[in-house]
Amino acid sequence: MPRTSEPGRSVSSRLLEVLFAFQPEQNALSLADLVRRTGLPHATVRRLAIELTEAGALARQHDGRFTIGLRLWQLGTLAPLTEELRSKAQPFMEDLYTALRQHVQLAVLEGTDAVVIERLSGPTAPELVSQVGGRLPLHCSGVGKVLLAHGGSELIDQVLSGRLVRHTARTVVDPKTLRDQLAECRRTGTADVRGELTETADSIATRIVDGSGTVVAALSVVVRTGSVKRQAALPSLIASGLGISRLLGWRPGTKVVH
Repeated sequence: MPRTSEPGRSVSSRLLEVLFAFQPEQNALSLADLVRRTGLPHATVRRLAIELTEAGALARQHDGRFTIGLRLWQLGTLAPLTEELRSKAQPFMEDLYTALRQHVQLAVLEGTDAVVIERLSGPTAPELVSQVGGRLPLHCSGVGKVLLAHGGSELIDQVLSGRLVRHTARTVVDPKTLRDQLAECRRTGTADVRGELTETADSIATRIVDGSGTVVAALSVVVRTGSVKRQAALPSLIASGLGISRLLGWRPGTKVVH
C-alpha cells in the first residue's frame, strides 16, 4: 500500500503516484482503481486525474476509465537512452524477425527488473507474460539473465538473496546454480532460458554494449519450445547484438564492464 499521509508530501509526488498507477497489464483504470492503487483520498485522486486529463497527460475513455494521454506518451519517447537504442536496434530486430518469425525483443535494466522497450512478434509465436513497457524478472528470463550477469556484484547479491519466484517447474531458483549460469553468461555474452518463465517458450539472449564497454541492453529471441534450434538462432542473434553495439560506439577489443 502506498504511503499517503506523510507530512509535507508535495503535490508533484501525488501526481506521480497517480501516473505510476498505470502498468502495461493495467493501462485503463477507473477512478476507483486509482484510489485503490494509490491509497490517496477519493477527492484528491479525482482532482488530480481531472488536472492531468486537462493537461493531456491522461485521457478519458467513453466508459469513464483513464488511460495515459498522447502528450505524456510523446514525452516518454524522448528518453535519450531508450530512443537511441530503439532506433539503432530496429533494423537488426526486423532482420531477426524476418528470418525466424518469432518474438524479438529489446530490454534494459531498471532496478531489479528487465523492462521491455521494443518487441516484434510473429503470429505463431508463443504468448508471453509481458508487453512493451512491461517488466521481466532477472533470474528467469533471457534478457534478465544477461542484464543481471553484467549488472555488478551488488545487484547479483541483492537479487539472489531475495525471493526468487518459481514461475514454472523449470525455473532455476538455486542461488549457486544461478551464479554459475551468470558467470557463463559473462564469459559468452549470451543466456539460454528454456521454459523458466513460460512453459511453452524458450529464450536466447545476447548483450548490447556501448563504447565504454558497459552493457546497456539485452536482445533476445523468444520461440515456441522446440520450434527453433538454438544453433539456428544463436549466430544471427549474436551478430545483431554486435551490430547494434557497434552503432553505440563499441569496438572489438573493448573490455566489457561486469
